[in-house]
Amino acid sequence: MQPSAIYRTLLLSLGLALLGAAIWAGLRYLHDLDAARERVSGRSVVLQTRWGQLEYAVAGNAGGFPVMMIHGTGGGFDQGLRFADALIAHGVRVIAPSRFGYLRSDFPANPSLSEQADALAYLLDDLGIERILVIGGSAGALSASQFALRHPGRCAGLVLLVPAANVRDRDPVEFTPLQAWLVRQLLSSDLLFWLAEQAFPRMLIGTLLATDPALLDRVTPAERERASTVLQELLPISARVRGLINDGQQAGHPAHMDFSLITMPALIISSVDDRFGTAQTARDIAAQLPNSRLTIFPDGGHLWLGHDGTVAHEVLTFLSDIR
Repeated sequence: MQPSAIYRTLLLSLGLALLGAAIWAGLRYLHDLDAARERVSGRSVVLQTRWGQLEYAVAGNAGGFPVMMIHGTGGGFDQGLRFADALIAHGVRVIAPSRFGYLRSDFPANPSLSEQADALAYLLDDLGIERILVIGGSAGALSASQFALRHPGRCAGLVLLVPAANVRDRDPVEFTPLQAWLVRQLLSSDLLFWLAEQAFPRMLIGTLLATDPALLDRVTPAERERASTVLQELLPISARVRGLINDGQQAGHPAHMDFSLITMPALIISSVDDRFGTAQTARDIAAQLPNSRLTIFPDGGHLWLGHDGTVAHEVLTFLSDIR
């Protein structure tokens, strides 16, 4: 065979291999995207409100004391339920809403924290719940705090879990311009996010989930699986874009809240190595709350890796004390 013919054959083989790989990746992407959409369908209820549709899910023991789990950035009711897995297993009744702009919850003209808090109070009215323990994770801590301020009689207790908030006139999520651009691209496309999650999962855990990926090698398999699950369940990211953008604006701007007015019992939990700096935020908020308990883990990052059982125990003990 002539060298030119061998060269053409090699190029053709390479082209066919690349085409096959692209087709395989495309089919796998479509499969994973369909699975992600299926995962969040049929598990929630939509309530019609003056803010538009408000999505929520209920899980756990119907007779248990109610807990509202408010998800963080990139979440929805599904992330709220995921964060509440251990509570549900212990018979707690969990109400997990999707905040404005997440999944099937609409994005109203005024998506402020105060409006979100009032929408959550309306949800409790519809469910016939008078008092509830409110847990806010990450950026959801802002909505939880605002609920406690606006509806103190309905908030039996407040738990702020790795609270992502600007309480020192400094954005807690600091990216370089290049990092910020890359994050914006990833969080606006299901395909780009899926490709990055397949190729660089540890990098995304370190950036989007603000947790040192080296921790994955030091925790239990169950905790490694939890980190991977939280990352994977950001898909479909396209159904969360409006909420993500709003969270970035709210968490980045100063939180004009007088935390000293939150008088009900409060529990605040964070990790020293949280890359979103929530340990300092937790200390600052705890210093203002008149009736708070503070737990800071030496490690664990924004996902409190290695401490999920302890967090569940702390919350359950706190719930027992306030009932």
